[in-house]
Amino acid sequence: MEKELFLHDSYLKSCRSTIAEIMENKVILDQTIFYPSGGGQPSDTGIIRQGSHLFHVVKVKREHGRIVHYLHDATHLKPGSVEAELDWDRRYTFMRYHTLLHVIAGHLYNTFGALAASNEIYEDRARIDFKFEENVPEAYFSHFENEIRQIIEEDHPVTTRTLPREEIAKIPGSIKTIVNLLPASIQQVRLVAIQGIDEQACGGTHVRSTREIGAFSIVNVKNKGNNIKRVEVVVKT
Repeated sequence: MEKELFLHDSYLKSCRSTIAEIMENKVILDQTIFYPSGGGQPSDTGIIRQGSHLFHVVKVKREHGRIVHYLHDATHLKPGSVEAELDWDRRYTFMRYHTLLHVIAGHLYNTFGALAASNEIYEDRARIDFKFEENVPEAYFSHFENEIRQIIEEDHPVTTRTLPREEIAKIPGSIKTIVNLLPASIQQVRLVAIQGIDEQACGGTHVRSTREIGAFSIVNVKNKGNNIKRVEVVVKT
């Protein structure tokens, strides 16, 4: 099984790897910094360098338990060592978005007991849907952005830890989604904590502190059903 370096250090921009398998335009590495699409976060892109040849990584997916790197063109790629490099600006933007969504989820859970129904991060925006226990007055959302901004400016540290699944089940709020999406096969669970705000199971990449999220706007709050709200956000570059 390849090492998922992004789980331990989201700030790694490059690494040395060895090709484990080549399948036409798809490559598996023995260790990778590339995040595969999942959990609402898009995959990383970047390049794989081997000698004088550059191979562009256009998407990364988890397939049958393996992390598969799709290349634009794998011609001239050979078994052996390579240097992997991220499109860092893209990754860092996704890290900012992902941590912002956790701040919002933690705050709405702490305030209303709201549970996330789904979320999605795009190139230029993100959204997260919540199921509330009861109707929330529309007037609340007129100052909701200021509450989130205050949390961000307080600069809460963001940390991770991994615990056995049975221990996770004993931590209140560690699953803040309507349905526990963790496959039964996963016995070691990674938790992402925003100190004093939130801790929940997550395999995504995050910034080290809330202040790194930077400037953002909540551009819309939509009604999506019975006590379901969609929060749409944009982080500013």
